[in-house]
Amino acid sequence: MSNGAGAARPPRKQQQRSIVTQQKLLDAAIEAFSENGFKGTSTRDIAERAGVHHPLITYHFKNKDQLWRAAADRVFSDFSEAVQRALRHTSEHDAKARVVEMIRAYVRFAHEQPALHKVLVQEASYANPRLDWLIEAHLRPFFEANVEHIRTLQSNGIAPAGDPALLYHMIRISAGGLLAISLEMRGTSGLEITSEESLEQLSEMIVRVFLPGIAAQD
Repeated sequence: MSNGAGAARPPRKQQQRSIVTQQKLLDAAIEAFSENGFKGTSTRDIAERAGVHHPLITYHFKNKDQLWRAAADRVFSDFSEAVQRALRHTSEHDAKARVVEMIRAYVRFAHEQPALHKVLVQEASYANPRLDWLIEAHLRPFFEANVEHIRTLQSNGIAPAGDPALLYHMIRISAGGLLAISLEMRGTSGLEITSEESLEQLSEMIVRVFLPGIAAQD
């Protein structure tokens, strides 16, 4: 019995080390891809950032494309989970509350994980299969889950008239895109948008600008 128990330990330790290595590679990949894009990032650079041997990338992820997808999948899956946590106390039929909480969650997550929009900026600048995958796997489902709420708010006089899809993207870019250019904003205007006060102010301003009917109702 003792021999059997002892024999079981090495595989568990090896599995744990494998998980740690994968997480290191994903963290490094998210950082590298968001900074330099897919074409500008080498797997050797990712391995160096992760502090692991280069061959481990192909062992865990086969190639750079699969590593990019795994990294992007983690960022956008984490974002989706953050939004769902923010919405858990709102009714599916309360469009106003859900859009407001979505905005707040978006701003908060974009601050915590700037790669959310930096990856989009890198990949959306030209047509490529990674962008197609990202749209189908993550972006379109999130769009479809929120655009109907925006349409409802427009019909209730809370959101301004116009194409609800365009309004959705304007809200999304304001909520996340500004955090992606925080360094430029600091240099241009001295604005420290990543402070707790600024994040709260940004969320409130987005709500007031894009959902002006809320103030009238409240």
